[in-house]
Amino acid sequence: MALRILGIGRLKMNRKKSFGMALAAAMITVVAVWYANRPVTPRQATWDDVMAEAKAGGYRIITTEALADQYRKGSWDLMLIDTRQAWEYRTGHIAGAANFPMEPTWWARWRKAGALKRFLGPDKSHAIVFY
Repeated sequence: MALRILGIGRLKMNRKKSFGMALAAAMITVVAVWYANRPVTPRQATWDDVMAEAKAGGYRIITTEALADQYRKGSWDLMLIDTRQAWEYRTGHIAGAANFPMEPTWWARWRKAGALKRFLGPDKSHAIVFY
């Protein structure tokens, strides 16, 4: 009789553990699906953010007017990168610009870092403009 009761107790304990584990797995799945599909509004970068990023990376910032002047003169070895989606690029872009679609999130930039490095190539002598 004692063995029988002990066996039932273990069975109930195993069911409770199994139910708890299944419930935890279901909750983790629901949270993961929600997190992956939640709407994300990209944070708007300020001019101070841009300047800090440029300084940290050793980049030089120029005005739009200076860039347009250099582009018209053709006095730079300039590489223009259109970061819009491919369909947007096909609807119209600056002459000579290459397309490299990029979403405005840190995850997209991190995920595409290797592809961007290959896209830009080893020559670091030209000026690069992303728009």
